[in-house]
Amino acid sequence: MPKFTKPIRVYFSPDKKLHESLKNVLGFYPTNISLYKLAFRHSSAAQVIKKGVRDSNERLEFLGDSVIGMVVADYLFKKFPFKDEGFLTKMRSKMVSRQQHNQLAMKLGLNKFLEVNNDRQNNKSSSINGDAYEALIGAIYLDKGYVFAQQFILTRIVNVHIDMDEVETKEVDFKSKLIEWVQKEKKEFRFETLVDGASSDDKLYCIQLVVDNEAIGKAQHFSKKRAEQLVAELACGILEI
Repeated sequence: MPKFTKPIRVYFSPDKKLHESLKNVLGFYPTNISLYKLAFRHSSAAQVIKKGVRDSNERLEFLGDSVIGMVVADYLFKKFPFKDEGFLTKMRSKMVSRQQHNQLAMKLGLNKFLEVNNDRQNNKSSSINGDAYEALIGAIYLDKGYVFAQQFILTRIVNVHIDMDEVETKEVDFKSKLIEWVQKEKKEFRFETLVDGASSDDKLYCIQLVVDNEAIGKAQHFSKKRAEQLVAELACGILEI
C-alpha cells in the first residue's frame, strides 16, 4: 500500500475526526468520506430516501462481496497453480465465509464505526460486523478503484490477518454456512429424512435438503449429522454460497 500524507481537504472537513480514525485503521485517507459513512450504516439505522429505498450499507455490501470474491479467487489461482477447481473452491469458501468476515471486521475494529440500532448490535449471532466489512470493501472500490481495493485486501487483510496454512487445514461447517445464507436471503429450508438409518437394512441415512420448497440435493451416510453436512456441502456448491 502506498503511503499518504494528509490531504488539505482533511483539515477543513467536518468529518476530520472520522478521517483520522479511518486512516489509523485502513492506512489511508478516504477521498469520498460519505461512502465510508454509508458503509457503516446498518439498515436498522437507515432512513427512507426515495420510494422505499433506504440509505443503508446493503448495496455497498453487495458490491464489496463481489470484489472480495474476485480478489480472493485471483489470489488463490496464482498461489496454488497445481491445485484443482475443487480445492480452490473450498479455499475460497473458507476465506470469504460469513464467520471469517465477522472475525476480520472485529480484528480491524470496524465495530467502533457502526451506526446501528442498539438492539441489533447486541445480537451476538448477527452478521452485522461482517456485512460492514464487505460494505467497506465496496466503498474502497468506488473511492479508489479496483487495483487499490485489491492491494488493500491482499496487503492489509490476507497477509496480516489470514493464516493460509490454518485455512487449508480447517474443516468448513457447511450446515452453519448454509443456515447463515438462508437467514440472510430470507429463505425457508428443511432437511428431510428420506431413509432412516435406524430402521433400514444397510443402516444408511438418506437426507434431502429443500430450500423454498425446492429439492436441492440429497446425501447418504451412516451418521445422520454427517449426511446433513454432506448435503449442505453439496447445496453450497449448487447455490454458489
